[in-house]
Amino acid sequence: MGIPGTMECRFWARETSTEWWDHIVMEVWDDEQWLQNFRMRKATFMGLCEELAPTLRRKDTRLRAALPVEKRVAIAIWKLGTPDSYQSVANQFGVGKSTVGIVLMQVCRAINCILLRRTVTLGNVQDIVDGFAQMGFPNCGGAIDGTHIPILAPLHIGSEYVNRKGYFSMVLQALVDHHGHFIDINTGWPGKVHDGNVEMPIVILGDPAYPLMPWLMKPYTGSLDSSKERFNYRLSRCRMTVECAFGRLKGHWRSLYGKLNLAENSIPAVISACCTLHNICEGKSESFTQVWTSEVQHLEAEFAQPESRAITGAQRGAARIRDALREQF
Repeated sequence: MGIPGTMECRFWARETSTEWWDHIVMEVWDDEQWLQNFRMRKATFMGLCEELAPTLRRKDTRLRAALPVEKRVAIAIWKLGTPDSYQSVANQFGVGKSTVGIVLMQVCRAINCILLRRTVTLGNVQDIVDGFAQMGFPNCGGAIDGTHIPILAPLHIGSEYVNRKGYFSMVLQALVDHHGHFIDINTGWPGKVHDGNVEMPIVILGDPAYPLMPWLMKPYTGSLDSSKERFNYRLSRCRMTVECAFGRLKGHWRSLYGKLNLAENSIPAVISACCTLHNICEGKSESFTQVWTSEVQHLEAEFAQPESRAITGAQRGAARIRDALREQF
């Protein structure tokens, strides 16, 4: 007698979730509800689906109907934008728990394949240089920094992923323009790696963790006179663009603070997809609420970023370039 009741309850739950997506979300929700739940307006979401459709569209089989592209993208966006578990997302959309994991990776890989290279890109270098010049630093082509993304303990060589704050993480290093848009990213490095170990592509501003190079300026350290303090202030002001970009990235895509429950070789694809979505949302001028900022600050307290270790020394000519900039300021 118990079995029919159980089956009926499960069937009812799935049908309710399908109704919620098909009719309430797609037909009733306004832009504010879309923004709060999917981190973007419906028009932006539908444009994203149109771009990804050739890769994500599946054919129906005799056994079951294929999930529509829109629902696939919605499942992935919901998982990326919330700290919800796979089971919770599955219940929300009326699909199986394993389906959520499969769809998440399908969508992230599609985003990276179709959109990453044309969305996370350098753009017009002169516009970037002019933008940073208006902020007080001439001849600057970008600001660079790294951030640690918390992950679960990897099955293999887990010690390599323990950072100096004692939690498992994977490093995202990013170069941003004056608007805080990602123009180059590198992810997948274990949390134990030093911030300055990854190659940088163009003339940029970094923190003390990076080596002083002719194409990479960093703050003065040690005893500072007024001119060095002025140089450091201008550099720090421009470098804030990358720190703000990381804050907005994590505010939009809160799964990056949820100890990503994925194999370590799948995590870089998710992080890269989030960076791509960040640029899409910023480019569409999607709103960013104060509530999301508060959430990020709370999560930052739980997973504090390891302190950078300063690299001393400089490549030949780099100190002279920095001094010339200081004198110009």
